[in-house]
Amino acid sequence: MNIGEIIRQSIDSLLRNRLRSGLTMLGIVWGLVTVVLLLSYGRSLGQEVMNGFLGLGDNVIMVWGGQTSMQAGGERAGQKVKFRDGDTEAVRDTVPFLRAVSSETDDAFSFKYGAKVVNIQSKAIEYPYGGMRRLKVEEGRYFEPADFSDHRQVVIFGAHAAQKLFNGFPPVGESVNIEGHVFQVIGVLQNKIQDSSNNGPDNENAFIPFGMMRLLRNQRDPDSIVFQPVSGDMHLKAIQAVRAVLAQRHHFDPKDDKAIGDWDTVADSAEIMQFSTALELLLGIIGAMTLGVGGVGVMNIMLVSVTERTREIGLLKALGARRRDILSQFLLESLTLTFIAGAAGMMIAVAVAYMIPAMPLYSDIYKTANHEGDIILRASPEVMLISFGILAVVGIVSGLLPAIRAAHMDPVVALRHE
Repeated sequence: MNIGEIIRQSIDSLLRNRLRSGLTMLGIVWGLVTVVLLLSYGRSLGQEVMNGFLGLGDNVIMVWGGQTSMQAGGERAGQKVKFRDGDTEAVRDTVPFLRAVSSETDDAFSFKYGAKVVNIQSKAIEYPYGGMRRLKVEEGRYFEPADFSDHRQVVIFGAHAAQKLFNGFPPVGESVNIEGHVFQVIGVLQNKIQDSSNNGPDNENAFIPFGMMRLLRNQRDPDSIVFQPVSGDMHLKAIQAVRAVLAQRHHFDPKDDKAIGDWDTVADSAEIMQFSTALELLLGIIGAMTLGVGGVGVMNIMLVSVTERTREIGLLKALGARRRDILSQFLLESLTLTFIAGAAGMMIAVAVAYMIPAMPLYSDIYKTANHEGDIILRASPEVMLISFGILAVVGIVSGLLPAIRAAHMDPVVALRHE
């Protein structure tokens, strides 16, 4: 008997017992809808949490001065390490596997526009900083190399910082007074979801060329150095290489973890990814257990079917059917029942996912449009594939016991069954 014939017989059997089959399939449908919705929720939540963290930037690493805890270079332990003018250039010129390097200095400045004066946390940065930190301009433009080489007094505002100073008035092209010096506004950043930051989220900050710190604070030394390795898997090598350069310039042991602090967002991203995977796994297990309840129903109906068709099984064996033939027939019947219900459940799951509205996560905090940053249940191809795999396991397990029972029947006993 070929597979097509077995499937046809399975469908005929389902139609002969519509109520029993319908109730059994209902358990599979319910379980599959649960699996799809739980996996969709876990995936969407994990992605939005990761996107919120990555608002800080892609594979970004930051280092700043600390205090030595080991003797080195003739210096006793306990010496403060403060970055100097030229450290960033030394890192950029010495370490070959960095995609971008920038100095950074954070300070709060007094901004005046018209009669309004507001204190805004500001970052003095270099040109590569924007690409590392995902500074996307919504109005105006980002810095260009000439802004740094020509020492232009220009400023870019984060979305909330611009609102704070300009109250909705278009800022691009306007002039503002920063600590008594006139700066031109060249851009406003897009409103960005960012739940991790150093000295405030980018939405609340203003950005100026690093050279302007000499004008505003008479400062040439960076507070920190921000860099990005050419690939995320080189983050540890990059940190070690940068430490070695700075250790040589500041006379401390490169192995001294206290000499300079660092924030490795690549490692943090990996931890968040592990959390996301663990959450999806947990929700998948819960959904699989729910689907397993439907599998018990399939097993029950197949055991009843084996009992009802005992004489048929005995006749098939008497005519030469092997154990594996009987096993394959009943296992395929179980899978047919499971996957017919699964197909219906998949369609219902997709429809239900679209009917459930977006669940707020970041939109209320960052006032984003079109539910950006919220949890949206969508049955992605990956979720559908995982759900299909779970369904296949449930179908095989549910049909295996009845199939084995049918395959091991004694044909003489089966033929005598009333």
